[in-house]
Amino acid sequence: MSGILDGKRILVTGVLMESSIAFHTAKVAQEQGAEVILTAFPRPTLTERIAKKLPKPAKVIELDVTNQEHLDRLAGLVRDELGSLDGVVHSIGFAPQDALGGNFLNTPFESVSTAMHVSAFSLKSLAMACKPLMSEGGSIVGLTFDAQFAWPQYDWMGPAKAALEATSRYLARDLGPDGIRCNLISAGPLGSMAAKSIPGFDGLADVWNTRAPLAWDMKDPEPAGRGVVALLSDFFPRTTGEIIHVDSGVHMMGA
Repeated sequence: MSGILDGKRILVTGVLMESSIAFHTAKVAQEQGAEVILTAFPRPTLTERIAKKLPKPAKVIELDVTNQEHLDRLAGLVRDELGSLDGVVHSIGFAPQDALGGNFLNTPFESVSTAMHVSAFSLKSLAMACKPLMSEGGSIVGLTFDAQFAWPQYDWMGPAKAALEATSRYLARDLGPDGIRCNLISAGPLGSMAAKSIPGFDGLADVWNTRAPLAWDMKDPEPAGRGVVALLSDFFPRTTGEIIHVDSGVHMMGA
């Protein structure tokens, strides 16, 4: 049987660990027939080692989404490897330590600015860097953590994710005429490198132990990866500006 991404060429950012959503997105995408190229920062060699665990080889390109030179050269490097793109996965987020862990009221603007640039504005930067490769349209998919709520310990990453969600909607509006969809997956908490950088993360994750209608496994990123792959496919041809929850139902639970 053919896969739902047969013939698709997909760029995936943020593969840092085998436990990451980005890694499982790349894995499922390959299993579903896609050609995949990866970007990495700040340690491309680490991503190259992790990439060896994918079903098929995948080229790794160094990309700092805050570096305009890196963004300007991206399309040429990807074109040399794949020719064009049908999908882009934004799995990038960062906040300095003083922007997390209960320090919300004392975080300086410089740290907030960094969180916003890397975690939200970068979606626009990545989309525009890849747009020349998507002349036939395609799908951009990012990852959020439900920004409707103020989560314990999450602090300025919450507003950064809210900015990411708004950015996705505006990209959906402005790229729609070019046939490019932009959607987000809102995943539950996972034991990724990003999660481990949040002080007190285990307390946040405990919410899922008591409120999830479906059992949630913090050690299993594949459901979120499958959600990303579904949005990359042609099975959502008229869906854009949407946030799909892969969180075992916590988002719709009351008290």
